[in-house]
Amino acid sequence: MCIESRRHKLADNYIASLDIGTTSTRVVVGEFNEEDNLEITGVGVAPSTGLRRGVVLNIEATLNAVSASVDAAELMSGCEIHDVVLGLSGANVDSLNSRGVVAVAGKGREITSEDIARVHEAARAVSIPMDREILHVIPRTYMVDTQDNIHDPLHMIGVRLEADVHIITGAVTTTQNLEKCVTRAGYRVEKRILNCYAASRAVLTQEEKDLGCLLMDIGGGTTDLMVFSNGAPVYTCAIPAGGAQVTNDISIMMSILLDNAERLKREAACCWMEAVDPEELIVVPGIGGRDPSEIPRRKLCSIVQPRMEEILLMAKEKLEKSGYLKEIRAGITLTGGTAQMEGVCELAEFIFNVPVHIGLPPVIGGLESEYRNPAFATAVGLVMLAADEMTASASSRGKSFKPGARTRGALKQTSADKSGAGKIWNWLKDKFI
Repeated sequence: MCIESRRHKLADNYIASLDIGTTSTRVVVGEFNEEDNLEITGVGVAPSTGLRRGVVLNIEATLNAVSASVDAAELMSGCEIHDVVLGLSGANVDSLNSRGVVAVAGKGREITSEDIARVHEAARAVSIPMDREILHVIPRTYMVDTQDNIHDPLHMIGVRLEADVHIITGAVTTTQNLEKCVTRAGYRVEKRILNCYAASRAVLTQEEKDLGCLLMDIGGGTTDLMVFSNGAPVYTCAIPAGGAQVTNDISIMMSILLDNAERLKREAACCWMEAVDPEELIVVPGIGGRDPSEIPRRKLCSIVQPRMEEILLMAKEKLEKSGYLKEIRAGITLTGGTAQMEGVCELAEFIFNVPVHIGLPPVIGGLESEYRNPAFATAVGLVMLAADEMTASASSRGKSFKPGARTRGALKQTSADKSGAGKIWNWLKDKFI
């Protein structure tokens, strides 16, 4: 396949990601330009009311949010969406690490892609409850005979191949209900990817993953954690708490409607008391026809900070129990809508005693101002992961059919072609196949 043909094939495709959150549903559309570069051409956001802590409670409300966000993205991008890459979340996400061992069966003991696939299958042969399913099997490192810490064993020579993998599991019913909402809205789920794994593609660098870091996606209903070490994830979990609990606290403590509490949280909330001026005042809307009132901003901070501190302490406790707290040498990257709250970095640095920063999606092209936001880290990461797979597939096809190139299959047949049996086989293949 020539380069120009490959470009047209990529340029004719689009990628639509769907991130169904507890408070918002987001759609991001990416397309390849004529130079094979990915560009974000459409963004859609709709309020989400059918979920609680990442679990579907109202299918009709959820599919309405899906339809509204997809319609907005279609209007902005100008393309008609039929397939989506679905992001998965929920408080029931868990993980484990496993190891698989196989014998290298290839000719000359050369490790092929089939051997790598077999060792992955061997590693995923673990016992999990009937109500859970495997979402991802992510390779960490490989070992060929006695040589360990290998990241790509393809074409190496060896007798035994081992693989350490990170397995992420989730509840079957949670995934099925999310997929049902999407299909009933009229769209096909092309791929399912865990939200925090997608966000890591968008906001983490390879240096951070190699040194060891924590990705913390603070959403509306859940807080997802993923620890990286030596370039691969080693621990994944979720906490059933997020920004929605902060909104509820504001609504109850200030006796205001949830909508007003959400607006007040986004506009004036701060979870680090030292960053708030003692003299600063904010306006709190009234309820039932009462007039708005002014209160010190520090009073709002005294409501928000304890809840955010509780969420971060729950995350720290999870990491301490798992033994991976010491692995986050490169610090913590915060994403998600709640990560936009003022003072969250200072509070996280105080609790974890490591550097903390807000993770923003990279500049890909197109509508930069629309998606350069930690709330879009998951949706953009879903597009980037799907684009990586599409580009790799197109590149492999281009190498296979490049004029003058010899494939690995051709190299294997060279010695057979010279023999009498090879000539007879070629004659039969030309005449009858």
